[in-house]
Amino acid sequence: MQEGSDKPIVYIVSDSIGDTAEFVVKAVASQFDSGNVDMRRVPFVENEEQVKDVFKEASDCNAIIAYTLVVPKLRRAMEQEALNHGVCTADILGSLMGAFSRVTCREPTLEPGMVRQLDEAYFRRVAAVEFAVKHDDGKDPRGLTQAEVVLVGISRTSKTPLSMYLAHQGIMVANLPLVPEVEPPEELYWIPSEKVIGLVINPGQLREIRQERLKALGLDEDADYVNVARIEEELTYARRVMKKIGCTVFDVSNKAVEEVANRIIQVTKGGKSV
Repeated sequence: MQEGSDKPIVYIVSDSIGDTAEFVVKAVASQFDSGNVDMRRVPFVENEEQVKDVFKEASDCNAIIAYTLVVPKLRRAMEQEALNHGVCTADILGSLMGAFSRVTCREPTLEPGMVRQLDEAYFRRVAAVEFAVKHDDGKDPRGLTQAEVVLVGISRTSKTPLSMYLAHQGIMVANLPLVPEVEPPEELYWIPSEKVIGLVINPGQLREIRQERLKALGLDEDADYVNVARIEEELTYARRVMKKIGCTVFDVSNKAVEEVANRIIQVTKGGKSV
């Protein structure tokens, strides 16, 4: 780059993807007239040789090197090569990490890509929640084969609350109501049994839950929906379906959603022992 050039060259060097450095470089460049800059990314730097190669290129074109490196040996290599080649460098993370260390009296984890990992976790949770909503209450049986966990059970056995809780852990969940008069979709029998969790509950407790539900809706509390004989018929049918699938069955009676959800996570990730 010739002195006074309107378009400086900046190498973005990172042991992750380099988004942070690029954002900062753009912000700084915007303070210089048009903000026009030739940025050349060098992501996923893993060794000193890659650092040396960048400096050879940068020194030939009088470029700036902006870097976000957290691995100590790479930071040392960057500092040494800057001295060897007389190239202007900007350590995007170094001074701020030092400040954090001094204030918190703790050392940084020194793991590249932590922000990206956090972003990925966030977007996975968002996708999982959208999936759970789309495949709640058997809305789209095709989703059963795409789900990581499938919850089955009769009405008011906490299928939806559990689905939402698990979705916020980044787990793709579908749930399906079991009704004696309605044959389950064939997709339910295509998926591995270890992905399916059956939910059952004490008949008396379920009757109370259903009564409260009808009361909240302003409906007749003497409906067949809260009849004990009907509830027991539904539970018998559901257990028969669960036995056919060969899935793990949880009794959700008097249990918090968090407790059941954590057991589901243990079972689906670590085998079928409960």
